[in-house]
Amino acid sequence: MKTNNSIGQWFVHLVLLVISACCLLPFLLLFITSITDEQSIIRHGYSFFPETFSLAAYQYLWHDIGRILHAYGITIAITLIGTAAGLIITALLAYPLSRKDMPLGRFWSFVVFFTMLLNGGLVPQYLVYTQLFELKNTLLGLIVPGLLMNAFYVMMMRTFFATSIPFPVIESANIDGAGEFRTFVQIVLPLSMPILATVGLFQTIHYWNDWFNGMLYITDSKLFSLQNLLNRILLDFDFLTSSNFAGGNAAELTDVPRETVRMAMAVIGIVPILIAYPFFQRYFVKGLTIGAIKG
Repeated sequence: MKTNNSIGQWFVHLVLLVISACCLLPFLLLFITSITDEQSIIRHGYSFFPETFSLAAYQYLWHDIGRILHAYGITIAITLIGTAAGLIITALLAYPLSRKDMPLGRFWSFVVFFTMLLNGGLVPQYLVYTQLFELKNTLLGLIVPGLLMNAFYVMMMRTFFATSIPFPVIESANIDGAGEFRTFVQIVLPLSMPILATVGLFQTIHYWNDWFNGMLYITDSKLFSLQNLLNRILLDFDFLTSSNFAGGNAAELTDVPRETVRMAMAVIGIVPILIAYPFFQRYFVKGLTIGAIKG
C-alpha cells in the first residue's frame, strides 16, 4: 500500500510540475524574446534558444525612462490607494451582510448580487464620472471606478465572514462591552487575513493592469499610468514605423526592433506582479480553499 501511495504521489507531483511548466514557459519565452535580436526573430521566429541576443528593445525604451518611471510611480500610488480603499469598502459592506441579525439582510444581499448581472452601461458611467463627479484628468479617475463596486468580492468576503468567523466569538466580544466597530476591527479583521489577502491580490492586479479607465478619463500625459503610457508608446511606435509616415526615412526605421519592443513592454508591465505574487500565495490559496469548501 505504501508503494502504491508513493507512486500516486509522484504521479500527482509530476502532473503538477508539467502544469506549472506550462504556466511559466510563456513568461520565459516573453522575456527571452525581449532580449533577442530583431533580425533573428524575423528569420527564425520565436525561440527559447535564439541565435543572437540583443538589448536593443530596452535601449529603445530607455529613451523614455523618465516617463516610464513617472508612470510607475502613478501606477504604484493608485494600486496601493485603490487596493487599500477597496478592501476597506468591501469589508465594511460584506461584514454586515454576513450577520444573520442584520435587518433586511437578504434584500441587501440581492441588491449587491443584482449588480453582478446588470449595470448602467458605459455611457451613463462616463457622464456621471466626468460631468457629475468631475474625475476627468484626475488620479481619482483611475481609482474611484474600481471601487464602486465589485459584487463578486463582496459576496466572496461575505461567505468567508459567515462561515469562518465563529459567531460565539463575536457574542463574547459584545458581552465584554466591545461595540460593533471595535469587534470588527480587533476580532473579525485579524481572523480574516486569508480572504483579505485574496481580495487584495485581485484588486492589486486589477489596478496594476488597468488601462481602460485611463483611456476614458485621462488625457493629460502627466497622469498616465504605466499601462496607458506603454499603450501610448506602442501606438506612437506603430505610427512612426508605418510606411506612409516614414517616407524617405523608411530605411532607417527598418532597424527599429518592432517585435522585441512589444515584448519588452510586456516584461516591464508584468514583472512587479510576478515578484509580489509569491508573498500573497499562501493566503491566496487558503482564502480560495475556505470559500470553496464552506461557501
